[in-house]
Amino acid sequence: MPVLRLAIPTPLRTLFDYLPPTDAPAGKLVPGIRLQVPFGRREVTAYLVEVVENSDLDPQAIKQAIRVLDPEPLPAPAVLALCAWAANYYQHPPGEVYQAAYPRALRKGALHKGHAEPGWQLTTRGKGLPHGALARSPKQSRALALLQASGQVATAGLKAADIGPAILRALEQKGLAKRCELTATPVAASAASGLVLNPEQAGAMQQILDAGTGFSCQLLEGVTGSGKTEVYLQLIADCLQRGRQALVLIPEIGLTPQTLARFRDRFQAEIAVLHSGLSDRQRYRAWEAARSGAAHIIIGTRSAVFTSLARPGLIVVDEEHDASYKQQDGFRYSARDVAVKRGQLENCPVVLGSATPSLESLHNALQGRYGHQRLLQRAGTSELPQLRAIDIRHTPLESGFSEALVQAIAQALAAGRQALLFLNRRGYAPTVQCHDCGWIADCRECDARLTLHRRQRRLRCHHCGASQPLPRHCPECRSEQLLSLGLGTEKAEDFLRQRFPGVPVYRVDSDSMQGRESMAALVGQVNAGEPCILLGTQMLTKGHHFPAVSLVGVLDLDGMLFSTDFRGEERCAQLLTQVAGRAGRAEAAGTVLLQTHHPEHPTLRAMLSLDYHQQALAMLEAREQSRLPPRGQLLLVRTDCQDADCGEQFLRDLRQNCQDQLPPGVELIGPLPAPMQRRAGRFRSQLLVHCDQRRHSQQAARLLVAQAQVLPARKGLKWSLDVDPQDMF
Repeated sequence: MPVLRLAIPTPLRTLFDYLPPTDAPAGKLVPGIRLQVPFGRREVTAYLVEVVENSDLDPQAIKQAIRVLDPEPLPAPAVLALCAWAANYYQHPPGEVYQAAYPRALRKGALHKGHAEPGWQLTTRGKGLPHGALARSPKQSRALALLQASGQVATAGLKAADIGPAILRALEQKGLAKRCELTATPVAASAASGLVLNPEQAGAMQQILDAGTGFSCQLLEGVTGSGKTEVYLQLIADCLQRGRQALVLIPEIGLTPQTLARFRDRFQAEIAVLHSGLSDRQRYRAWEAARSGAAHIIIGTRSAVFTSLARPGLIVVDEEHDASYKQQDGFRYSARDVAVKRGQLENCPVVLGSATPSLESLHNALQGRYGHQRLLQRAGTSELPQLRAIDIRHTPLESGFSEALVQAIAQALAAGRQALLFLNRRGYAPTVQCHDCGWIADCRECDARLTLHRRQRRLRCHHCGASQPLPRHCPECRSEQLLSLGLGTEKAEDFLRQRFPGVPVYRVDSDSMQGRESMAALVGQVNAGEPCILLGTQMLTKGHHFPAVSLVGVLDLDGMLFSTDFRGEERCAQLLTQVAGRAGRAEAAGTVLLQTHHPEHPTLRAMLSLDYHQQALAMLEAREQSRLPPRGQLLLVRTDCQDADCGEQFLRDLRQNCQDQLPPGVELIGPLPAPMQRRAGRFRSQLLVHCDQRRHSQQAARLLVAQAQVLPARKGLKWSLDVDPQDMF
């Protein structure tokens, strides 16, 4: 009897052998179907990876699957291959990887219903009802006439015709109408005429098209405002004309409304949207529209990279440098890197776009692995902004603002323009301190200070989420002299409202932008063009287009210049370039002012030239000399437990067991406490693995996982392996 090798969502890095259900036809047991199986005391959803003839287990010990849930595989073959690759590359439990290819409803074992839309149709009795039989109920009569004329009508279509659920239920109770499901027939997509491309855009697009419709990876590097999105749109139009589907990845949910609006303006096509802000039902319907081919364009955040497509033709990763593409817990994959692998498996082109490409992507382009197209000029008549550092040494500041910056804001507003101010620290103040005894409000669970949110009168930890009321007295000396030190977006907002009364001030951070449509509403208000001030965190840098902004001010540049992370300079340069790119995107010239105590800092001096590309080349040279990625590869083994010594001892044992078996050119560093050792009441340690050659990293990763799994279990200890870690925190 064949044996089913199943992926089950558990922390175990293995597949599980089961016997087929008694009533399952052998021809239906193909990789990609779901089964319901007993697992311990539970019944769970499992994913069939392969069918084998024999098992290493005792035949009497092999359990039997309960039932087959799918008559045929739901994910595309290339997506199944992608899951197998990802489980191996990231050394992650396969069950948790395979479930990424399914929406939540199907992970829970729900039956697949296909791309069906709820609707209504007449019963036999309803079809035979004579005209005018419902004269006493005009709305029911109109609904009946509509159903008689159309046969089946979608519930949404009836609602648009002002026929609500109460009317339909009345017809149902009379035996005249019944519910049904409508299967949509995919229609051909079309695109409106695009903008006329400038020579740079046209050349970049032609180079990408000339690479063919098979797999290639193209890095589209263009300065902010250079028209990368227009190139994407015209590439997608070409893809749709070939009868294929396009997958577009974006880094943040907040970008979805403006991206969707621009795509809907351009294309007469079905567009599916996938992100974590949707309900399970909405995600399921979007996933099925993509899988069935009913959707022509799929726009999604990180997890959408595992969505099956019926006719894949193009994958676009916008803002490919963005750290949001890397999952930081659980299944720690990079959606950008997975997208490139998927393009290879689907044999379709991949386009990575950014004004500030990651050093990894730039390195691949310079090595010839990727095509490389550059857009050096802004599209249309807009010009790149001028950057200027404001030396704030020996200068009085009011709530973090120098008088030079305040005057520049006033001038922009007087000219009928808008100002955008960047401060990457939400809350009112990052520290609360007693003036009399020096007590500082620290988080009880983390090695971090509590941030004051004054409007809620609460202290919050931005690392573990702990929250407590703001005390009236110092808990140490009972003094009422509690000071708020430092600057957050709430304090800056209060200052701006006081200094510029009557001018709209919009604060943009994760505290103020909590509603699903809040960012879209804000963009609409700002783009009305009236003078206003935008103040926010890096949410403001994520590709938003504010044409009336002529001034950008960075309040706390110094907080970004100094970092213990080797990627610190790269991220600082990317963030500053993206922030600066919000200025002067229309006909008005833009200005960017950077407040700093360190005007001679090398990163800042390089930034003032506004040439990220040259700065990136210098950073690549430094990485080459220090043998840091993209020169070589990093792995990071983390532990998390309630006893600091326990985690470090686990990593010491792991190091000792692996040391003599590692391939050449692999170096172990640590174990060491994490930069923030205590978080959410647990102590974190890490073992860094540096591999000179990428081909040795997979061998090292497999060895580390194999040895970690056989080390004696320690109560409450959790460990994880992060391949290509982006966060060393």
